[in-house]
Amino acid sequence: MAELATKPYHVDLSELMRVYETNYAKLNALLPSQPSVGDVRCYEAASMTYQLQVAEVTKYTTLVDICQSDDVPIFPLPKMSVRLYHDARVAEVFSSHHLSRVQARFDYPNSQMVQKDEKAQVNRFLGDWLTFCLKHGISRAPLDLSKKS
Repeated sequence: MAELATKPYHVDLSELMRVYETNYAKLNALLPSQPSVGDVRCYEAASMTYQLQVAEVTKYTTLVDICQSDDVPIFPLPKMSVRLYHDARVAEVFSSHHLSRVQARFDYPNSQMVQKDEKAQVNRFLGDWLTFCLKHGISRAPLDLSKKS
């Protein structure tokens, strides 16, 4: 067991790229075909609302802010920014609600108690979230986030 504790973490790049590629395809299915800054899409599934808002569009990339809303939030709800790289056809979580930039690898332990493989975890979570919206989501009107704190 001691051997496992001292073994350094290495990013599984091929697995991470597969996640990026599938997230790109899923996210494109939920966004408008020619997104513009400010475009918003909302999906309701299992009494929760998921909102995707286009924050930036450049020649080769699109930045999308994604958040989850609930009428009565019991715990902090996920928020993240995802950058789509159109030339490579991949989407990666750029920032998450508690991290301004998600790094490929974190030292552990650290002051924020971020896991060594936080980037892989948050990108897999995005994939699960997008799959859930695609399978069970119903398109709804955009959220009024000014009312939520």
